Amino acid sequence: MILAANTAGQGLFASQWSMIAMMALLFGAMYFLMIRPQKKEQKRVAAMLAEMKIGDAIVTTSGFYGILIDVTDEDVIVEFGNNKNCRIPMRKGAIAEVESAEAASESTTSAPAKSDKK
Repeated sequence: MILAANTAGQGLFASQWSMIAMMALLFGAMYFLMIRPQKKEQKRVAAMLAEMKIGDAIVTTSGFYGILIDVTDEDVIVEFGNNKNCRIPMRKGAIAEVESAEAASESTTSAPAKSDKK
C-alpha cells in the first residue's frame, strides 16, 4: 500500500514537470514565431525612417507617392504630383516605403530604351 502511494506521487510529480516543459516550449515557439519577427520589422522601419533625406521618393501608408521636401524630428513635408503648391506636412510614421534619390535616378537612367522596330 505504501509502495503504491509512493509511485502515484512520483507520477504526479513527473506530469507536473512535463506540463511546465510544454508551457515553456509553447512560449518559446510564440516568441520565435510572433514577437521576434515583429521586433526585427520595427528595427527595419526605424532605420528606414532615420536614413530619409530631402529628395527621396516615398510611398505613404495610404498609397500616395511623393517627394520629401523637408525632414524634421517627427514630421516631414511631402510634395505630391507635379504641382509645386501641393505640399503636405505629415508624421514620419505615415511613410511606408522610401526610395533614395540616388537609386531613383539610377533606375530611370539605366533602363534600356525600348525600340519599336519589328
